[in-house]
Amino acid sequence: MSAGTAVDTRLPDSPENPHAGQGSVLLDIGGDIGALVVTTPASMVGVEVEIGPEGTVFGHHHHDHDGSHDHDHGHDHGHLAHVAVVRRPVQGGEVPALVFGELSAGRYALAEKGAADVRLLVEVRGGEVTSAEWPPEPTDS
Repeated sequence: MSAGTAVDTRLPDSPENPHAGQGSVLLDIGGDIGALVVTTPASMVGVEVEIGPEGTVFGHHHHDHDGSHDHDHGHDHGHLAHVAVVRRPVQGGEVPALVFGELSAGRYALAEKGAADVRLLVEVRGGEVTSAEWPPEPTDS
């Protein structure tokens, strides 16, 4: 049996979907299905983040397969799941965050959409909402 967990949202921050961040997000979790909530710095509002199983290669350009090209593709020609960071209401204010619902239990890597560098590794457990914090930008020191 699955348990629903509601996360309130209300501010439209995604240009792709003007209604993103409005209303509640229902997380249908249970069995081997969990969810992930990642808090981020305010500067990331509107930034899209991709998620894939640990070992995913990020930053790959997507194109049709009518022409030849010098690299191989795996069996999955689809796009990686991605969401935008939006401001989410919490007690006493708002917090910028992204929510990935209905993830199969396992280890996942996250990267800014179009970037090659993995910025966060998380483990999602079935029947749970995993919380994580986006790491600060790397420094050149």
